[in-house]
Amino acid sequence: MPSTVAYRPKPGEIPTAPGVYRFRDADRRVLYVGKAKNLRARLSNYFAPLRTLHERTRRMVTTAASVEWTVVGNDVEALQLEYTWIKEFDPPFNVKYRDDKSYPYLAVTLADEAPRAIVTRRTGIRGARYFGPYPKVWAVNETLDIMLKLFPIRTCKDSDYKRAMQTGKPCFAGQIGRCFGPCSGKVTIEEHRANVQRFVAFMQNQDRRIITELTQQMREAAAAQDYETAARRRDQLQAAEQFFEKSTVVLRDHVDIDVFGIDHDELAAAVHLFMVRGGRIRGQRSWTVDTELDMSLGDLVDSVVQHAYGDDIRPPSEVVVPALPEDAEALATWLSSLGGRKVRLRAAQRGDKAALLETATQNARQALMLYKTRRSADFTARSRALEDIQEALGMADAPLRIECFDVSHLSGTNIVASMVVFEDGLPRKDEYRRFTIPNSSDDTDSIHQVLTRRLAYLAGRDGDGGAGDGATGPGDGEGDAGDATTDAAASGRRKKFAYRPNLLVVDGGQPQVAAAERALRESGVEGIALCGIAKRLEEIWTPDSDFPVILPRNSDALFLFQRIRDEAHRFAISHQRQRRKRDISTVLSEVPGLGPARVKALLTHFGSVARLRGADEAAIAEVPGIGPALAANVRARLRGDGPDPAD
Repeated sequence: MPSTVAYRPKPGEIPTAPGVYRFRDADRRVLYVGKAKNLRARLSNYFAPLRTLHERTRRMVTTAASVEWTVVGNDVEALQLEYTWIKEFDPPFNVKYRDDKSYPYLAVTLADEAPRAIVTRRTGIRGARYFGPYPKVWAVNETLDIMLKLFPIRTCKDSDYKRAMQTGKPCFAGQIGRCFGPCSGKVTIEEHRANVQRFVAFMQNQDRRIITELTQQMREAAAAQDYETAARRRDQLQAAEQFFEKSTVVLRDHVDIDVFGIDHDELAAAVHLFMVRGGRIRGQRSWTVDTELDMSLGDLVDSVVQHAYGDDIRPPSEVVVPALPEDAEALATWLSSLGGRKVRLRAAQRGDKAALLETATQNARQALMLYKTRRSADFTARSRALEDIQEALGMADAPLRIECFDVSHLSGTNIVASMVVFEDGLPRKDEYRRFTIPNSSDDTDSIHQVLTRRLAYLAGRDGDGGAGDGATGPGDGEGDAGDATTDAAASGRRKKFAYRPNLLVVDGGQPQVAAAERALRESGVEGIALCGIAKRLEEIWTPDSDFPVILPRNSDALFLFQRIRDEAHRFAISHQRQRRKRDISTVLSEVPGLGPARVKALLTHFGSVARLRGADEAAIAEVPGIGPALAANVRARLRGDGPDPAD
């Protein structure tokens, strides 16, 4: 591998000023756009020795054929230019957004002679005042229906309005009481415009004092025996109360903020946005992001916020994010220029805003999980994923049955392993298996032991165990498969456990794959493909290969590998925790005079096995029901049980 790329600029050619840079391929297509406070310092990171670069960065740098840059005056100008170029060139290595929907708005056409309220997905209407975006059309229609009861303004089409004004006959909406524009003859153009201004002012401020005012007006009209006016005020009062009831109060009145919750992994991220206006959640949006280069949470926040605003979407006075990007000050200045007022960018650490941020993050976490599950569960996506895996690994057939193995332990103790099974890209939880590993020198030795025991069935011999020797199951996917060893032949599991996989996957890189390949070779079983997935870089390693297989970042194949690996890890962890809890309870129950209630009291008092084993006799004796003599027995028993891993 060469030390760096041939198109690397000469020393001193790159300026130290702020600016924006573009990587292009041989066809002059823009691959990546980035900004920097110091162009020379930033670009030098890309031209470091290739072996030291992150795999995804190395792929981008080697795909490119040239790099160019533009110097700007300051960080804010760099951000603005980067934003413009990303919109213009849509570079494949920049963050990819899957939020391709347009969101509905409530717009008031203030530039018209008789302004009207409309529901639209089109932005940029001349002179219009926008409210939203709203998550669904029904939500904005519902809001408009309520607001029209409070402030009846025009909603009819321009053509209907012009025809009604020319003929002197109200439009159909006006005839049925759904439109209250000047064509109805009930108000003048000036009176209608004043009503529109009240409509806009209320949507902006959402002042609850309107309830008090309507209540007072209703009572005054009733006292004057003007029952028609009292009835109208009553209906308006009910509409106002309904408007406020449909919005969840989360912060103080007059607080306008946007809260971004983000959950991400190596391949994708989900964003959930709460739009709070007047202290109430007025809308929310969710979208997913595919990342091509390795990105920190701060870099991801930078890109997400840039994507969320612009194109007539203005930020509020405060934007809350999970982490501040490196150029937070420049980003805040750019947001202020969009909104026409000062915008504060902050990462909430405590209080109501932090609680709302955590809720948004939980929603993002669920959205990411659902996004990945749907991609893996879709039949077309699964078929494409299996075909891509077949091609990437050079297999003769698609891997219709995949078995993945993972090892879990705590500081080398309580070593367990899991085997999860995916058939046709879907989990077969009834065929999950768990393994107990009594002794092992390291993870590679554990992988070798587990694969040896599993492959023994395929080789037609008993080997060192398999399902009848430390492997339990079937599991239900929640970590509560039976712990007792069973007779596989008697229960019929031998046949199921002996099903031949097309592909064996281990969690790990070259060392783990080498250990698994050794077990496969020693078993004499042939015709089964093998690979490992390294979590840090999401690389696929195969036996006897010095370089990993790099699957496209957005591919269904990589998503399937990731889901299988994560499921194996989860299943192993759950088994390890169960064994640890059972082991310590068993040890303590062997102490004379220590029954289940006192065992529970000890674990509750110390909070963890590590603290209990690290406690002296005096500390143990302080637990209610445990005297000095019993504390001495407990301490002696725990000391004989050996050191405890960190809990």
